[in-house]
This record gives sequence, C-alpha cells and structure tokens, in this order.
Amino acid sequence: MSAIELPEKLAAAIRGFQPSRVLLTALELDVFGQIGEGATAAELALRIQTEPRATEMLLNAAVSLGALEKRQDRFLPAPFNESFTGARRTGLLHSVNLWTAWGHLTESVRTGRPAVLAEIGDRDETWQKAFIAAMENSAIERAPQVAEAAGPEPVGRMLDVGGGSAAYSIAFARKHPRLHATVFDLPEILPLTARYIEAAGMRERIGTVAGDLRRDTLGEGFDLVLLSAICHMLNEADNIDLLKRCRGALRRGGRIIIQEFILDAAKTGPASAALFSLNMLVGTQGGAAYSENEYTAWLRVAGFSDVVLHPLPPPTALLFATAV
Repeated sequence: MSAIELPEKLAAAIRGFQPSRVLLTALELDVFGQIGEGATAAELALRIQTEPRATEMLLNAAVSLGALEKRQDRFLPAPFNESFTGARRTGLLHSVNLWTAWGHLTESVRTGRPAVLAEIGDRDETWQKAFIAAMENSAIERAPQVAEAAGPEPVGRMLDVGGGSAAYSIAFARKHPRLHATVFDLPEILPLTARYIEAAGMRERIGTVAGDLRRDTLGEGFDLVLLSAICHMLNEADNIDLLKRCRGALRRGGRIIIQEFILDAAKTGPASAALFSLNMLVGTQGGAAYSENEYTAWLRVAGFSDVVLHPLPPPTALLFATAV
C-alpha cells in the first residue's frame, strides 16, 4: 500500500518558519529603514553592521518574498516600505518576541504552562513599546470599525479597560463629540498611552487611570465599557470576575463591548482564533481564545443580558451586552 502524499498546504506550513524568520531578521536589523533609496549588499552591510555575504543572502530571500526589489546588484525598497519602518516597525518587532515564546510550544503543551512568563508590567521598556505599538498597528483600521458597529447611540462616559494606546477611545471620541473616555491600564503603560492621546489632540477628552484589571475596581457610572483584546489573556474564573467588575462600573442599561478572537462551538475554527489560542498558551498563565457560547454564559452570570454577536472583517468579532 503506497503512502498518501502529504497535502501541500501542510507541507508549506511545516516550512512556514523560514519566510517568517527572513522578515523578522530583516526587521530586527532595520533593513527596510536603512536601505534608503537603494543600496548594494555591501553598502547596506556597512550601515547595519553585518557580514556582506550573509547580508546579500538575506536580501535575496527578502526579494523572493516580495519585501524588497532588486535591479542588477542594487536592492530597492518595495512600494509599501513605510509599513516596515518607524512606528510600524516597532509594532512588528512584537512578533520577534512572539517567535521566542512560540519556540517553547512543545514544552508548553507538555506542561500546560508558558516556558517563560513575565507580566506586561514586569517587561522591559523595549518590550512594552513593541507590544503597545503592535496593538496600535492592529487598531488603526479596526478602531473606527468598532466605533461604527457600536451604532449611533450617544455615549457620555466610556471606560476602555486595558486600552493601551487609546486607539479605541480616540475612535469613539471622534465619532461622539460629547464623549469623555477613561483608559484604565497599568501604571507602567500609561506614559505610552499619554503620548498617543497627546498626538491625537484628545487630552481634554480622554483621561487615564492606573490599575490592574485582574483585581482592581474600575469606577462607576459609565455608559459604555470596552474590552478589546483583553479576555484572551485570562482564564475562565478571571474573566467572570472581570466581567462582574465591568458590570459594577456601568450604569443600569449601559453596554459592554468585547472584541476578541471568537472560536466556533467545536473550538476548531476559524484557524486564526485556534492559532491565537496557542499564542496565549505560550504567553500567558491560563489565557486562551474562547467560544461565543462561553462568553454568553459568562456575561449572563456577570449581570448582562441581550448578548449579540456582531461580525467584523477577520480575525476578530464583537459581542454586545446590556447591564441589567
């Protein structure tokens, strides 16, 4: 009996680390920022302090992936080169940190725990900047979509739990001229938050409060609470506890919005959510992606009703619920 050939999709996935590592190394070395209008491998190697032959091999591989262009012996930036530089590069460097964590996946599956665990507030400033910039990169397009999906109902006071760069508070403030938002985050993160708020010209309408979302009270009397990319960091018990404190922060009839990677009932799809669940395995103590059914049950226990799933362009979706 002949062996069944491995599907090319799976074979390509096994090799998938190779193009990823090419791009991550190019980002770490700031190839895209240092290439300027174009350079030979030797010229670029001098700028980024690397070995010329190895640099040329890396650049050729980047060209093969479409990340650079090449004419004769000169390497040129691709049309989208700015996406690899500046603040965007800082955000993309978070994937370098994820590479390290994913390298321990086998160990994490054996033990059920991340091989190396450090809370966000305990990370160094470089890691924190990359993490917040990564969240900002993902929110640039999605934040206005979330604000639009929330509907035209006016919002007076909004609480953005774990709001990081304040991208969602900024989007809601732009949609609702009378809105005042509060970003609740760790004291180590809020100096970065303040810079984003200042850059958006929203200092008068968006404030900050320092605290730990895992244990601290969140205030009271809010019309809207937003949990964007927060619940996946927590286990079931911690999520129920957080949702109860969110309910305590809302006025009766106020709303909560959860943006998350949401799994189907079997937890096998969509693939982006199933893979993200593993990302939480290697990076958090008990975090995961969860299903719509799980979120609905938790929200009801926490004092919410009228739970509605609202699709967004992949990879995340929204859940709306009302405080009773």
